[in-house]
Formats: sequence, structure tokens, C-alpha cells
Amino acid sequence: MHNLHAVIRRPLITEKSTQVKTGANRYVLEVGAHFGTLEIKQAIEKLFKVKVVSVNTTSMPGKFRRMGRSVGGYRPSWKKAYVKLQPGQEIRYTEDSK
Repeated sequence: MHNLHAVIRRPLITEKSTQVKTGANRYVLEVGAHFGTLEIKQAIEKLFKVKVVSVNTTSMPGKFRRMGRSVGGYRPSWKKAYVKLQPGQEIRYTEDSK
């Protein structure tokens, strides 16, 4: 097994991910780009001690970046995972949610 924090990088806290969380009991996480759904599921179950029902992933392409008139290259590509938990379970990833 890989380092759990290499698999799961950080939670994505955006307006859309908050709506998904409240509506369907799904959490949105940024994950390592080369990990599959089974590895992500195992890492979440081990790290947060919850039961995962399903994991869906999507790769987000890097965007073109510029600074004024000069070309700055591209932002890096990354991957996010939508994780559905069993009813009644939750992931606590902030200090003030205890």
C-alpha cells in the first residue's frame, strides 16, 4: 500500500462540492493522478475509518496560464474523486467540525 496522504491529497471545499455533499452524501477529494478507484477506496476506508459504497474519478486537464503578454505555460493536470459513503457515516477533515 502506498502512503495514504500520497493517494488522498486534500478535500475540495467549493460551492459545488458542498452541494454534492449535502444532497447525495458524497465527498469530493483531490487524489493522486496515477491511483485507481480501488486504491482510493482502500485509502479512504483506512484513513477515515468509514465504509465506502462507490468511488468515481475524473481527470482535470491543466489549464493554459499567462502573465500579462508573456506565456507562462500550463497548470498541472490533476484528478478528483467523488466518494459515496454508507448512510449515517461522514468524513471529518477539519479541526472545527469535532
